[in-house]
Amino acid sequence: MSSNQPPQSAAVPVGGGGTPDARQLRAILMAVSIALMAVIASVSGLNVAQTHMAVEWGASQTTVLWIINIYTLALAALLLPLGAIGDRLGRKPMLITGLIIFGAASVVAGLAPSAAVMIGARVAAGVSAAMIMPITLAVITSTFPEEERGKAIGVWTGVAGGGGILGMFLSAFLVDVADWRWLFVLPVALVAVALAMTLKSVPNSRERSAHSFDTIGALVSTVAVIGLIFVLQEGPERGWTDPVSLISLAVGVVAAITFVVWELHRRDASLLDVRLFRERGLAGGSLTLLVVFGVQAGIAVVLFPFFQAVLGWSGLLSTAAMMPMAVMMMTASGLAPRMAAKIGARSTMTVGIALSTLGLALMALFVSVDDGYLSILPGMLAMGIGMGLSMTPSTEAITSSLPRAKQGVASALNDVTREFGTALGVAMLGALLANGYRGAIDDKLGGIPQQTADTAREGVANAVEVAPSTGSHAQDLIHTAQQSFVDGWQQAMWAGVAVMGVLLVYVAVHGPKGSAPAATDEAETAETVAVR
Repeated sequence: MSSNQPPQSAAVPVGGGGTPDARQLRAILMAVSIALMAVIASVSGLNVAQTHMAVEWGASQTTVLWIINIYTLALAALLLPLGAIGDRLGRKPMLITGLIIFGAASVVAGLAPSAAVMIGARVAAGVSAAMIMPITLAVITSTFPEEERGKAIGVWTGVAGGGGILGMFLSAFLVDVADWRWLFVLPVALVAVALAMTLKSVPNSRERSAHSFDTIGALVSTVAVIGLIFVLQEGPERGWTDPVSLISLAVGVVAAITFVVWELHRRDASLLDVRLFRERGLAGGSLTLLVVFGVQAGIAVVLFPFFQAVLGWSGLLSTAAMMPMAVMMMTASGLAPRMAAKIGARSTMTVGIALSTLGLALMALFVSVDDGYLSILPGMLAMGIGMGLSMTPSTEAITSSLPRAKQGVASALNDVTREFGTALGVAMLGALLANGYRGAIDDKLGGIPQQTADTAREGVANAVEVAPSTGSHAQDLIHTAQQSFVDGWQQAMWAGVAVMGVLLVYVAVHGPKGSAPAATDEAETAETVAVR
């Protein structure tokens, strides 16, 4: 580490006891992984119930989207402040409180009599998720010994990366075999198990800081994240030049600049020492996670319409089709620490990014309507392996760049980066796909009534739905829409290849050299924190 590393605050052990043994460490890892799974599954789970909520409550598509997006917005906005508060007040109490509120909010959501109650429950769930998510990783980085930390982070990143797909599959299964409200049984069950294991096994630790809490930095960071995430969520729906989108973007950018200036002013007393982004580990790890999670989220936006509108599959089967990529991702995340120990973090990240780029290129080259799922499966598998190999060393590079007493903030930064990447990927690749589809189908709608043609231009699912009304043109319209979707798919994939190619060069040249923990300041050394 360079001289930019701030002095470390002493981490205060809470309660008595010694360093956890191997059995206790496994229990700790299971507890935080299950807690993380509850949070991740709730990000994507409601996507499979959009139609059901709209019908039951007579809700507009805008309202339904708010029910889904408000959770992510609250989660992303409060990650940094609540991660820092957890460092100070105690990580175990913060995790327990978050789990209790999250479980209660999920019960209310499952019983919600109206869209308004559901939105309120989702806000509470998002706030409590922001209490849980950074603490799960901070518990690992502050508890596990150095030789075991990489493997534990690999498990955490595997759950973080593949958990959303697994959660969506289980949610789709519950919706298909029971009722959409039953999908909240999954997070409640996970929370109950995680809470019991946390009370029994997870040690407590907190930071002893010589500085007051950076309240201004916390408030400004919240405004910045809300503004930027909001415009990424609403821009595709409202239009990027809509006044609301432009105001949100302006507020987000101004707040982000203000945050950087304020944090530079606070220096060692800052919520997040932005000087550390000069370090290869923090900069390279953050950029890699931003792009990788952006591409992953964007791919999901492309894959589901392909499975459902082009191949004609059900929601459950479409979600199951994503599982091979999730399994590869989770497996590779677990293997990444061993690979990094042998060839280095930078080389491991480079290999992972290269495989992800290859996967995108394979899907762009071979996707077709006639060959269906098999035309994209090799690309999905390569992407899963590549993302798994790149995510674990990137996460470890971020957490290793901040002192152990600041691991709540480090973990929150990791999570904020993921959320920004996800929102950015959905907005950008989704827009590229939509534009590519419209450009491809525009000149192929001759002979179709104007109103029907306008509906077909809105998307492949719309074209398939309206096709029967065209009589003898129905099959031609469906085939045209499916082929136009594939054309748009290829444009989106090649854009992803270009972005990943730039990232590949950057990481190969400027990526983190290793994944060792942050250096300890000579004047003030952090104590071991993994104490009950």
